[in-house]
Amino acid sequence: MSDTPSLLIGGNASGQFLMDASMANRHGLIAGATGTGKTITLQNLAESFSRLGVPVFLADVKGDLSGLAAAGSTHQKIDARVKQLSIENFQFRSVPTVFWDMFGSKGHNIRTTISDMGPLLLSSLLTLNDTQSGILYACFKVADDNGWLLLDLKDLRSMLSWLADNASELKGEYGNISSSSIGAIQRKLLVLEEQGAAHFFNEPAVELDDLIKIDFSGNGVVNVLDVTKLIHQSPKLYACFLIWLLAELFENLPEVGDADRPKFVLFFDEAHLIFDDAADVLVNKIEQVVRLIRSKGVGVYFVSQSPVDIPEDILGQLGMKIQHALRAFTPKDKKVVKASAASFRQNPEIDTEQLITELGVGEALISVLDADGKPTPVELVYIKPPESRIGPLTDKERAEHIARSPYKGRYDKVVDRESAYELLKQKAEKLAASNTQTEAKKPVAKRQSTRQTPVNAMVKSAARSMGSQIGRQIIRGILGSLFGKR
Repeated sequence: MSDTPSLLIGGNASGQFLMDASMANRHGLIAGATGTGKTITLQNLAESFSRLGVPVFLADVKGDLSGLAAAGSTHQKIDARVKQLSIENFQFRSVPTVFWDMFGSKGHNIRTTISDMGPLLLSSLLTLNDTQSGILYACFKVADDNGWLLLDLKDLRSMLSWLADNASELKGEYGNISSSSIGAIQRKLLVLEEQGAAHFFNEPAVELDDLIKIDFSGNGVVNVLDVTKLIHQSPKLYACFLIWLLAELFENLPEVGDADRPKFVLFFDEAHLIFDDAADVLVNKIEQVVRLIRSKGVGVYFVSQSPVDIPEDILGQLGMKIQHALRAFTPKDKKVVKASAASFRQNPEIDTEQLITELGVGEALISVLDADGKPTPVELVYIKPPESRIGPLTDKERAEHIARSPYKGRYDKVVDRESAYELLKQKAEKLAASNTQTEAKKPVAKRQSTRQTPVNAMVKSAARSMGSQIGRQIIRGILGSLFGKR
């Protein structure tokens, strides 16, 4: 038997079904119709990774996964499955858990800045057309050139207003800036703010190191992001957050080479939201990040109803596939079942296409990568029950858990440091003051010149000099977010 650590996923008549942990950074997919057991499979995998000392980040769509923080309890079905799979040393116990919430009510605030998000993701988030996206890119370029930080929504709004006011001066270097397009972007920002985005775009931004922790007993900490409110209120923001997190990890984590287990694992539930209506350029960037991030020791696991929710180029990179039951009531459903069956390495002893529609709750068709990186033939597997609680914590239990968190107080209060909004406000006040002084010195009223005053030119020159010094330190990463800024 190999000394390489492995994860127990379940078992069947042939024995226990294990996944080689050294292949866990080759990503995976958990698919199946609602109510077929995807959440229990996700909970089981997160728990198993934690026991191996691998930190985990997952999105809790229904609120059920908060049960990871509490020990499970005996139940007839659980006891029967444990006996069926001959699991030794099964014990009800929790895993170290930290709760996060973009709105700060069910966990620690999780935030980032407008500059961190970058123009590509923001264009997708705001569903901008090509012209509007071009203006947003120009907005970021001007801010970078002048060293003006875009931290929150008011920074971005003030920057766009400044672009509109100075469009004629900026045209030669940054292209045509249409006031109507800026107005459309501003209106979409208001809608985004109504959806709660102001809670997310702010400081202090979450530190990646706080998501990748191992506790004193050697267990990986499981980060649970509650998105029960977010996913209904702003599914696009949820999707963009997941992509941003993936890009941040890729750009900040060091290369690790071949290892016997991942450094970090992500579970993206409702993964279809990441790709719905996403521009081709964004999907291509996601595909690139997914392909390259495994060299950083990061495993990405998409959770969705069907494999067809995932773009083909990304689906082909997923080494582990867990398929729960699908229903085939319509011709479209039957096509999905056929495509799902075709994504597996076939097993001559199994009619994969037929079996997908007959699976019971807690049963799945699974293929993983062997020690040589080759996909194993698909097998019918009975999923191992989790040792932590199946179902959510009570509100009181969650509050007590958050009160004991090592991050208590770190992300509670918003920090509003000097950024584009304040700098542009100061710039406008100085310009107004210099114009007032100039007007006061004029002996008679004259036609206003369109040329810059010497004071205005000096202010502009100083600002550009300052910006060029800061701007040279600003490097934007693969998705246009700030790289290496922290």
